[in-house]
Amino acid sequence: MTTTRWDTEAVPVGSSAPEADDGTYGTYCPYFHHVIELIGRRWTGSILLALSRGPSRFSRLRQQIPGLSDRLLSERITELEAEGIVERRQVNDQTVYQLTTKGTGLVPILDAVETFAKTTACDEHLPSHPGRRSDASPT
Repeated sequence: MTTTRWDTEAVPVGSSAPEADDGTYGTYCPYFHHVIELIGRRWTGSILLALSRGPSRFSRLRQQIPGLSDRLLSERITELEAEGIVERRQVNDQTVYQLTTKGTGLVPILDAVETFAKTTACDEHLPSHPGRRSDASPT
């Protein structure tokens, strides 16, 4: 049986994280994992960063994020709406997307990641083409 380690206790893979006596989780937290997986999906961070600057129309989001397809933008927005992070509104007969109150809670995190990215951009171990998988062929 394969195990994963949380703190110092071995736990079978697929089982819940151990809870401490006070009801909190050890090193692993399923809520943290869910949020990291959500915002770590391809293009989601860029979409959230763009929306952190203010409401935006679909076409404007596409312009702000080169390389993002309409299909994938639509898919990611739908996922973020389902999570209650993004909402769709009608403004002057146009559909705009904006962060919800829940979504604005991510702004300090997005800003911190952006700052980290900018301050480490000159590190030689980073990919030469940010946003492109290292195994993808150049375009």
